Amino acid sequence: MPRPLVVRAVAAVAAVATVAAGLAVRAGADGAFAKYAGSALYTVLLCALVAFCAPRARPAVVAGAALAVSWAVEFAQLTGVPAELSAQSTVARLVLGSTFNAPDLLWYTVGATAAWSVHAGATKRRR
Repeated sequence: MPRPLVVRAVAAVAAVATVAAGLAVRAGADGAFAKYAGSALYTVLLCALVAFCAPRARPAVVAGAALAVSWAVEFAQLTGVPAELSAQSTVARLVLGSTFNAPDLLWYTVGATAAWSVHAGATKRRR
């Protein structure tokens, strides 16, 4: 099992790389690709943050927790509360979004699956 300090360092680097990838996609692409890549990367970022906070958690638990948060945020958009908060704050808009979009649920799953795959592969290789 990797040491928590190593996992946290890798998770921090992964989080920064994920934000950079998201900014690059946003700057270089338009339309559906940028939107859905952003949705997948949102969940990848959450996976990195969960791994950072819980370095001993199994990859499936990390991915499941990140996916659950992603879906919860998406379903919260049905209430209108995220839209209100997003109108008042750029940070809230980036974190909570504003409008429910069912296809995002699929792309969050794609992001969680990709992050799980990388995390599980790295964990297995480390053993």
